[in-house]
Amino acid sequence: MRIVIVDDHAMVRTGVAAQLRSARPNWQVVGEAASVDEAIAILQTTACEVVLLDVHLPGGSGGGGVEVARQVRATLGDHAPRFLALSVSDAAEDVVAVIRAGARGYVTKAVSSDELVEAIERVAQGDAAFSPRLAGFVLDAFGTGQFDIAERDEELDRLTAREQEVMRLIARGYPYKEVASELFISIKTVETHVSAVLRKLQLSNRYELSRWAASRGLD
Repeated sequence: MRIVIVDDHAMVRTGVAAQLRSARPNWQVVGEAASVDEAIAILQTTACEVVLLDVHLPGGSGGGGVEVARQVRATLGDHAPRFLALSVSDAAEDVVAVIRAGARGYVTKAVSSDELVEAIERVAQGDAAFSPRLAGFVLDAFGTGQFDIAERDEELDRLTAREQEVMRLIARGYPYKEVASELFISIKTVETHVSAVLRKLQLSNRYELSRWAASRGLD
């Protein structure tokens, strides 16, 4: 098994690689990346079966792991590796977004070494692998739950992961200053994201954005 680890924390990459070597000595970590741009570059030139992919990554156009999965799959097609999200986040929107982008599974960083190895093996074989609680999010999203894929995919997929974060906070009534503080970005960056969201969704103002989000249960 050849594996690439994508995470913006070097200690996480080192720790995961060590766990895998200990559990499966015949597996190889053939590459590591700390950003969207690094990940895309490595995955386009390095053969591997599975990618362990963090959801929130710097670089690119702000789409994080979702952007990596989409671009690599679009470029490599049937030759693309299988993606297993490995993230500290257990938010429903993160799980659904990365699965929509083509990942085969999603586990949190609270998993044990044995659970991670089992998830990698399942994904490599083409099966799905999820931390127990997260599987429910996917069933809701692609079944009869709160997410209506037919209605929402086209519009939501226009937004990057960061734009979706900003959109949700704005829809909840957060002023720009609080959004900036919550997401650790500048007010100017918040304004840029809001402008992009309004343009992509063809909305005129924050009031329309709030109504749009509320109608989809995103506020």
